[in-house]
Amino acid sequence: MNLVFDTYYFDGDKANTICLAFENWYAETADFEFSEVKNGVSEYIPGEFYKRELPCILSLLDTVKTQINDISCIVIDGFVYLDDEYKAGLGKRLFYSLKEKIPVIGVAKTNFATVEKLKMELFRGESKTPLYISSVGIEIETAFGLIKKMHGNYRIPTLLKKVDTLTREF
Repeated sequence: MNLVFDTYYFDGDKANTICLAFENWYAETADFEFSEVKNGVSEYIPGEFYKRELPCILSLLDTVKTQINDISCIVIDGFVYLDDEYKAGLGKRLFYSLKEKIPVIGVAKTNFATVEKLKMELFRGESKTPLYISSVGIEIETAFGLIKKMHGNYRIPTLLKKVDTLTREF
C-alpha cells in the first residue's frame, strides 16, 4: 500500500493531517483515508520545517500502521533534500525515522533554489508549471515515473489534490 500525507496548520498551534492509502498508482480514489487533529504543534522555523510537520506525519502513521501492515512508499508535500549536498529535509528525515525501510517521494509545488541536481521537474497535463520530484530509498527516475502516471489530467495528481483539500475540510 502507498501513502500520501499532507498537513494543514490553523489557530497557531493546531494541525490537521490526512493520509490517503492507495494500492494502484493509477487510482482515482483512495482505498483508505486517515486523519488526525493535533494540538501543540511547533511554530514554523525557516529551514526547519520538518520540526513542525514530521511529528504530525509520524503520529498519524502510527494509526495507519494499525490497519495497514505492508507500506510500499510514502509521498509527501515537499522536498526530500534541502540542497545538493544531501542536507536532510522533511522527506529524508521521515526516511530516517522509518529506519530507512520505506521509500519517500517528495512532490513540491514550488521550487527550492538550493536544490538543483537532486530533483526532477515534472510537467503534467497542459501545465507550464512543473512539480518538483525528489526521493530517497527509490531512484528519482522511478519516483518521477510513479508520480507522472498518477491519475489526473492536470498538474496536480488527483490523490494529491484530494489530500490537500481534505486537510482544510474538517
